[in-house]
Amino acid sequence: MIRALSVSPAGSWSGAPADTVVLDFDARHRRRIAMAGRGGTFFLLDLPEAVALKHGDGLLLEDGRVVAVEAEAEALVEVSAQDAAHLVRIAWHLGNRHLPTQLLGDRLRIRRDHVIEAMLAGLGAIVTPVSAPFDPEGGAYGHGRVHGHDHGHHHG
Repeated sequence: MIRALSVSPAGSWSGAPADTVVLDFDARHRRRIAMAGRGGTFFLLDLPEAVALKHGDGLLLEDGRVVAVEAEAEALVEVSAQDAAHLVRIAWHLGNRHLPTQLLGDRLRIRRDHVIEAMLAGLGAIVTPVSAPFDPEGGAYGHGRVHGHDHGHHHG
């Protein structure tokens, strides 16, 4: 099986891709996995370490071809507020719960979760269901992803 040994960041490669893989947010964080492109290209992603793939990245195959990464649309909600100060307060509450959140300037995007959506409504947020690619902000301390709440301490 042909291997993809490196990632070319979005915008750093040109030309038509040999194929495209469509991946949701979770599937875009990989090191080694067999993949199949939309057009039928089968290959082994074989990277030295796990990489958070972004929409538009290219996976460089051993034979020089590039397979494009496309971010799959997911069930999300866009969160907006009455003003910037209100949005900052809402963002604080999401961050306090360690929720992966995409920052879009005047609004936020998170994964659908009825409990969180009810909390946001209670805070006066405007919550709008959308289907869109999810690209949340990376974690603090140099980490590229956020991984939920389990991080070795208790809030109490």
